[in-house]
Amino acid sequence: MAKLAIINRNIKRQKTVRKYAERREALKAIINDFSSSEDEKFQARSELQNLPRNSSPVRIRNRCALTGRPRGVYSKFGLGRSKLRDIAMAGKIPGIIKASW
Repeated sequence: MAKLAIINRNIKRQKTVRKYAERREALKAIINDFSSSEDEKFQARSELQNLPRNSSPVRIRNRCALTGRPRGVYSKFGLGRSKLRDIAMAGKIPGIIKASW
């Protein structure tokens, strides 16, 4: 299991991303708009750089909902590969069966 501090850090990042999402999208729209002047684009870029680092969605790490494992996470289920296998073998996920050929 991952350390609780690392899991909580990721949750905090998710909250920060949600908090600044509208402001970030508005600034990106100004930057990508062809009708905006160079001064407006420069101002928007500097404001975007002044936002907190953790407000960027790239910094969020997908983690297993049960164990906090950072790698081998299936985004469809939100579970790590080992926990997904355990739960699937117990028959708790409908539609998933063990392969046999």
